[in-house]
Amino acid sequence: MQIKNTRVIIYLQASMYLAGIIGLSFSSTQTFFQYLTPFHLLSSFVFLILSQENRNTSFWKFVILAISVGYLIEVLGVKTQMIFGAYAYQTTLGLKILGVPPMIGINWFLMVFCAGILIEKITKKSSNIFQKTTLGAILLTIFDFIAEPVAISQNMWTWTYGTPPFQNYIAWFIVAFVLLFAFFKLKLRKNNPLGVALFFFQLLFFAVLRFLIYLQG
Repeated sequence: MQIKNTRVIIYLQASMYLAGIIGLSFSSTQTFFQYLTPFHLLSSFVFLILSQENRNTSFWKFVILAISVGYLIEVLGVKTQMIFGAYAYQTTLGLKILGVPPMIGINWFLMVFCAGILIEKITKKSSNIFQKTTLGAILLTIFDFIAEPVAISQNMWTWTYGTPPFQNYIAWFIVAFVLLFAFFKLKLRKNNPLGVALFFFQLLFFAVLRFLIYLQG
């Protein structure tokens, strides 16, 4: 099954992210919308998969790789406190296994895949894989910097010492670089029409909520 008319899905996802921004901005609805967060991420994942043309073996290899590496690196991070820093997952991302919600693996796939699609579009299919990978890893690290205060305020995860250490961003860059390198190396179709839209929806979602946190002091 493949979704041909992605415009409808883009509008649907836009409305869901907008609803999330509004719902998470008010204390009266915040808990309910936090509960919906895993289902929203899962819907984005499913729609992204269904929007992908030519879901070949390389595509599925990347899906499995990104989800597995994303989840396992977080497990190691939580257990050792040596990769990203000292942190722990809370309740918003749903069920936890080994202290980490499997949904975070899906989120790693979403972010890396969508960033890869965007970089491929920006660079107009440049053959320089290291340039594209580095650019994408920088973009995702900036994304994490924007998202961190929002994730903390929305009870996704907490840092033992209050704020993420610099090593968190170094680790983010390295993990993103490795996964993006695999994305550009594998022979999978890199023009999913939903990918760019989802990346900007997530970026706007966290940027708006971070701005509201700033306004609240």
